Amino acid sequence: MIEALQSGEYDLNKTALIMSQTGGGCRATNYIGFIRKALKDAGFENIPVISFNVVGMEKMPGFKLTPELLEKLVKCIIYGDLLQKMLTKNRAYEKNKGETKKLFDTWMEKCKKLLEKSTSKEFKQSIYDIVNDFEKIELDTSIKKPKVGIVGEVLIKYHPFGNNFVADLLEKEGAEVILPDFMGFVKFMATHKITFNKLLNTNKTSSKISKLAIKLIDILEKDLKIALSESKKNYLPPCDIWHLEDKVKDVLSIGNQTGEGWFLTAEMIEYIEHDIPNIVCVQPFACLPNHVVGKGVIKTIREKYPEANISPVDYDPGASEANQTNRIKLLMTVAKDNLRTKENEKKAIDKENMTSKENKENTFSKIET
Repeated sequence: MIEALQSGEYDLNKTALIMSQTGGGCRATNYIGFIRKALKDAGFENIPVISFNVVGMEKMPGFKLTPELLEKLVKCIIYGDLLQKMLTKNRAYEKNKGETKKLFDTWMEKCKKLLEKSTSKEFKQSIYDIVNDFEKIELDTSIKKPKVGIVGEVLIKYHPFGNNFVADLLEKEGAEVILPDFMGFVKFMATHKITFNKLLNTNKTSSKISKLAIKLIDILEKDLKIALSESKKNYLPPCDIWHLEDKVKDVLSIGNQTGEGWFLTAEMIEYIEHDIPNIVCVQPFACLPNHVVGKGVIKTIREKYPEANISPVDYDPGASEANQTNRIKLLMTVAKDNLRTKENEKKAIDKENMTSKENKENTFSKIET
């Protein structure tokens, strides 16, 4: 943010910064305070910092979350999740290198314009158009690649600077990278009030509003689910938050809500259920909630899902990048060995079935003779 202010591209008298604030027991709640201190130290004390939150913290004059803005934000997340799926899946197997990124950049600009002004019909149609356009990209699937999912703290999970470009490193090591939908995290945040009401019998009105919010998100995601189901490229579908909540109860309590809470564990289970057993679990150093629901549940998940190949990786300015890289390379070595074993087992079964079929045909032939 400071780099942007120092660039000279912006009129500092007409510029404000905005940052999300969860309001929970997480370092993210303190980002606003740290940004203000950093601005003061850098000589930008006059720049206002807006807190983007839905829990009533840091109310700012001149900035309101209107229904129109909320609808655009949800659509923005749907576009982001969809384009992310298209990029990582097709880039891993594309025949013509660079074709996927080029189409991704084209649609990124189109989506920005559609978010500024588009009807519901145009928004829905654009979802199908995106999937259809990426469907035309030719893939070379002759060599199977291990699928590797990334889970972890919400900033480190998605931000390349935060995770030392872990997705790029995995792709160089021969992986097909899968990132979870950001909308899943939004749904998880919406379940908080429902869970509090369920476990502690708190505000019933907030619980009902949260349930309604999840239903509205599901309605907006309806065409996304249909478009992905019609594709031949086997994309990870948008998550069903109630299914994940039910699945995770065998591993830990849904009362774990600080940070990514039970949702981080649920994402790992979701990956394994969709035949993505290789998982990199990333977190900032000493992010205690994520050490509990990330590192802390790996043993239990492995007991429940023996095929799980999970590697926790800490990211911090003082952490060794060589150590991070080595952990990921080790994960990839195991992933490739497991995939090779699985392919050999499949070939052996197919050969056995073929032999059995031929024997049956020969037996019937002799009987007929």
